[in-house]
Amino acid sequence: MEMYYMILVGILFILAFSDLIVGVSNDAVNFLNSALGSKAGTFNTIMIFAALGILFGAVFSSGMMEVARKGIFHPEHFYFAEIMLIFMAVMLADIILLDLFNTFGMPTSTTVSIVFELLGAAVAMALIKIYHDTGDLSLGDYINTKKALAIISGILLSVVVSLLGGALVQYLVRLVFTFNYEKTLKRYGAIWGAISFTGIIYFILIKGVKGASFMTKDMKHMIQHEALTIIGVSFVAFFVLFLILQMLKVNILKVIVLVGTFALATAFASNDLVNFIGVPMAAYNSLQYYMASGLGPDEFSMAVLAKKVPTETWMLLASGLVMVLALRFSKKARSVTETELNLGRQEEGYERFGSNIFARVVVQSFVNGHKRVSSILPQSFNNAVERRFSPKRYKKDEEVLHFDLLRASVNILMAAILISIGTSMHLPLSTTYVTFMVAMGTSLSDKAWGRESAVYRVAGVMTVIGGWFFTAFFAFMMAFIIVGITYYGGKFAVFGVMIAAVFFLYQTHFLHKKRAKKKSKLFKEAKEIGKISSDNLIEKSATTIDSFLSEYNVMIKNGLRDLTTENRKDLKVVYTDFMELNEIAKGKKHNVSKVIDKLTDDSLESGFHYVQVTDYLREMSKSVRYMLEPALTHLENSHKPLIGVQNEDIADLTTSLTSYIDLAKAVVNGNATKDDLANAKKGFLKAIKKARKRQIKRIKLHEVGTRNSMLYLTILTELKNIALFTSSMVSSHIALEEAAGSEFNEDE
Repeated sequence: MEMYYMILVGILFILAFSDLIVGVSNDAVNFLNSALGSKAGTFNTIMIFAALGILFGAVFSSGMMEVARKGIFHPEHFYFAEIMLIFMAVMLADIILLDLFNTFGMPTSTTVSIVFELLGAAVAMALIKIYHDTGDLSLGDYINTKKALAIISGILLSVVVSLLGGALVQYLVRLVFTFNYEKTLKRYGAIWGAISFTGIIYFILIKGVKGASFMTKDMKHMIQHEALTIIGVSFVAFFVLFLILQMLKVNILKVIVLVGTFALATAFASNDLVNFIGVPMAAYNSLQYYMASGLGPDEFSMAVLAKKVPTETWMLLASGLVMVLALRFSKKARSVTETELNLGRQEEGYERFGSNIFARVVVQSFVNGHKRVSSILPQSFNNAVERRFSPKRYKKDEEVLHFDLLRASVNILMAAILISIGTSMHLPLSTTYVTFMVAMGTSLSDKAWGRESAVYRVAGVMTVIGGWFFTAFFAFMMAFIIVGITYYGGKFAVFGVMIAAVFFLYQTHFLHKKRAKKKSKLFKEAKEIGKISSDNLIEKSATTIDSFLSEYNVMIKNGLRDLTTENRKDLKVVYTDFMELNEIAKGKKHNVSKVIDKLTDDSLESGFHYVQVTDYLREMSKSVRYMLEPALTHLENSHKPLIGVQNEDIADLTTSLTSYIDLAKAVVNGNATKDDLANAKKGFLKAIKKARKRQIKRIKLHEVGTRNSMLYLTILTELKNIALFTSSMVSSHIALEEAAGSEFNEDE
């Protein structure tokens, strides 16, 4: 029996190793985004500061380990066998949940997940004991309700405090420095640097030092007792340091952000390490006490966990090292960071999230409220504030950042302070909630959520917050269910659940690879857009037309073939591939203003025709979607298939469309004339007209049903639209070439 539990503890540590990798992939967003979004340094430089912070913070987290042992439930009411099932359920649920969120690039809270997993598993075991035992213990006797509520309340309160704190501090800092802070930074930069560094030192060292496993009582008492002296000396020392750095022409904001990244990684490791290894370490301690007791697993009470249990420093450092390696090599970590960067970026552009009623109501309320407040205040005051918040205008060749270094420094300072306060109080605040809401608060004050993007940003934030509530519910229920399965199913159920978890992780790995491939295409396309200029506009336009026409043609041909052969599976694959291409087409339309902005002042006519090309490209994408979507729905609902003559018409039309598209590409590449395309268009439209008349005759003779007619006529309409859009797009490209030529001659 002892061997069985030794194996379980070993598996728990293996799961902890995996959980560290998965968890860091999720939590990398917490301490990397400020540095990455503001380009405070190269990727490797940022990683070095983050890695050092993780290792440093790991040794401060021993005090937090008590949460896993006794923070959620009263261990003295559980036996060793029961506590091991609780810990096993928690780790399995945690790794599945976090991997699921990482796969879809959504930041969630490792703290909330571990708290609610412990709660769900403990409640399940308590209910089982209440059902089987004849004692007078209630659910409240098993669950540490007071501590659990304090933790949950602290997590929820941190959301509000982080949002308001980030918004207020950013507003005041921006009011002082403005967006064009080169001059004001020379005046007040040393003061801001001293405040930032002193705040970081105080809350990381003084508040966090109580949890360090290597600190003696005398050292802790001395640091706490001399706190004010340390703060005063630190402020003066850092003020002098930043004055010297300014004289040496060092960008002090980059120094603040990089050192702040170290501090935030320290706060993250000291606060969140418990989420990954707290449970396995508690299981390891439990096994040690059980083996020394000589009692059976169903007889040995775990009251010993209620006492102070020492934590080995080497274990903490080893865990920190695993986190560092995971941070450096995890691809999923980069997927999660994109969500927060997208929601907090200063510039407009493609929005990942759509609007909803709630977001519209919130934005409209804020707009109306702002108008009322502005009408009360003096106009001179409103104008002065408006000037302070006037965004920086980037030069044509200058790299556009998600946000500037000033906002990045506020993000880091506020998040590090709030997380460190929670750590000092032994409250496992959600680092994800804190850093995310601070970032949203600062972006709100910076007017990053302007009238053009606010509704989408609010919708995105609400989507992320909704995912957090899903985390709590899902974590509780999964751990609850796993405890029930493993308790009544025995050892075979334990290993069965483990195998199921491994299979799930295997599936999400391939799902993430597929999503990463899609994002790689979008990223490549975004880079191509950034390379467009007046000199290569014609070439880029021709390449785009050729590429998209080829892709659309293949998807139409394969999609309609799968419809006529009732191959639902392959049609679904075609539709999925099309939706990826549709995102690229949508991105081209959304980024057209960036292309126009990079063109020279004498390229206005070229810019006009390029806009038309992207417009027709987007309309073609919609037509392909309006064709494939109802076709897939038709097959999924198992409606009657198209009849033979309809299939023949579709086959002829797709063949004609292929020839027509090939001719269009030839015109773009200079191998055919515009008149050739016009004649081909007339022939193709005539064929569609004849097919429509034949369909109307079939309807009159009652040879086909309503759904058949709706689908078939929709396909004909969209094929016609695609032919028209193709012709218009080619004409716009030719006009682009002519405009570019005349602009060149004028320059000559």
